[in-house]
Amino acid sequence: MSNAIVLPLLEPEVEPCCPPLAERPLTAEEAERTARMFKALGDPVRLRLFSSVASHEGGEACVCDISDVGVSQPTVSHHLKKLKEAGLLSSERRGTWVYYRVEPAVLAAMGQLLTKAATA
Repeated sequence: MSNAIVLPLLEPEVEPCCPPLAERPLTAEEAERTARMFKALGDPVRLRLFSSVASHEGGEACVCDISDVGVSQPTVSHHLKKLKEAGLLSSERRGTWVYYRVEPAVLAAMGQLLTKAATA
């Protein structure tokens, strides 16, 4: 007999940022949200951390596996926090480690944002 408890899946708290830039002008709220995302990725260390998480096997990475970006551990934590605040990463604590993941909706939204809308 198993003691496993089945927990319901939670929907990620990530909402797509906005429509493609060529589709229509962004609203003020969409521009704010999008600017936060690109500002967070404008730092080379953050971009490396984001890339490490996004490309990690299984789509998530333990902080212990991505900390080798040439800065101290407290600085890594600071940059990961900024990426989370911008809505680019989500995290989950498992024991003493924190695992980070890029939500597929975020990558899709960012890709769509920069894709030119098809002309009819």
